[in-house]
Amino acid sequence: MAANFQFELVSPERLLLSEQVTSVRAPGVEGYFTIMAGHAPLMTTLKPGMVDAQLASGGTKRIYVQGGFADIGPDSFTLLAEHATPAEEMKSGEFDRQITELETTLSTVADNDDARARTEQRLADLRNARVEL
Repeated sequence: MAANFQFELVSPERLLLSEQVTSVRAPGVEGYFTIMAGHAPLMTTLKPGMVDAQLASGGTKRIYVQGGFADIGPDSFTLLAEHATPAEEMKSGEFDRQITELETTLSTVADNDDARARTEQRLADLRNARVEL
């Protein structure tokens, strides 16, 4: 039986989750990672994507985050999201709207390599998260 630990996911708007969990999968900037009880301390940044928390009480809670920071310890994980929305509240139309908006932005930043690269990465992250929904 997997050990439990405290997981909190907070956005500027609200506390989305504060529960005992057995594992959490989160979108790190270098790829998805999974945290379980007893993990070595770690602080890292997150990219947009789905967070999957396996609740100790049973079931899974899925939350879409638009980036943020993770503070991980042996018995707790705090995720500070730039913006977060529970998966059940996300609509594919919202992803489509954001994707269309970024595609339009790409044409306006064509001559700025840094801005174009950031926009392309954000667009790829949104497309990947939409597939996970």
